[in-house]
Amino acid sequence: MEIGIAGLGHLGKIHLKLAGEISQLELKAVYDVNSEVLKSLPFQNDVKICDNYDDLLNTCEAVLIITPTPTHFDLASRAIKKGKHVFIEKPATDNAEDTKKLIHLAKEAGVIVQVGHVERFNPAFTAARNYIQNPFHIEIQRLATYNSRGTDVSVVLDLMIHDIDLVLTTVKSKIRKVLASGAPVVSKTSDFAHARIEFENGCIANITTNRIATQNVRHMEVYQKSNFINIDLLNKITTVHTVQPLEGNTPKGILVDTPQGQPKYEIIQNQPIIIPVNAIKTELEHFYESVINHAPVAVPLTDAENALLVIKSIEAQINQGTDK
Repeated sequence: MEIGIAGLGHLGKIHLKLAGEISQLELKAVYDVNSEVLKSLPFQNDVKICDNYDDLLNTCEAVLIITPTPTHFDLASRAIKKGKHVFIEKPATDNAEDTKKLIHLAKEAGVIVQVGHVERFNPAFTAARNYIQNPFHIEIQRLATYNSRGTDVSVVLDLMIHDIDLVLTTVKSKIRKVLASGAPVVSKTSDFAHARIEFENGCIANITTNRIATQNVRHMEVYQKSNFINIDLLNKITTVHTVQPLEGNTPKGILVDTPQGQPKYEIIQNQPIIIPVNAIKTELEHFYESVINHAPVAVPLTDAENALLVIKSIEAQINQGTDK
């Protein structure tokens, strides 16, 4: 598949490198508004360095859009109208309304559009999904040290959206209620935020996000009737804690000290084997399979729209709080 890459900042360079490791992808063209960035990168002689975005679109059959969020809708819509398949970094756009417009455009053009919600492909999360059946409570913490890159949007749109997507793909139920709070500290938009999402099936998800933390943390806990799962998204470690009745007198795991006369239980810990894969490379491989082999789109625009609808509610509540 002949691809072009629009946007070669920090994340764009990562996509450039990983796309180069996928033999089925052939890089035909690159474009960035900062021409100096393109001059500093070593490209093969047959890669076209484009002066404008339309030139890139005329050179490839699929485009990777790795540009700042506010540019996504314009670049994606122009690509779709030219009949190009699109991989677009998260969030698809900066609002649900524009994402819905992309859905209609893509359907009319008959092209594939995949959104880069990369945590879906985190090997710790994919290992955990085999054990997730009917969660009743989810806790997620995403803490990051400050980086000015990405602060053109709120911490909700920049970072919390990862975890909103994980929650929505984990809980198979409609949302009943969303509660949120947050505030800006060093940026013009919120730097930390907390959201509580209540689902119609009774499940509750609490998400805390902070981009001015002193350390990086990406941790998810999923609680179910008979087990709880710890997912360390940062260090790629998943631990499943299963609570079961004690058989015999010798526990195989951690003994639960129940009152005298009551049944004894133990907690068995299991760490699934984590296959060390690069999540960005994996999502690009899925994009190729969807375009060439008609595999289901791993993260369709409809999923991105659902996440953005939740974000709209969260940011409205945060803005109301900070306006008081």
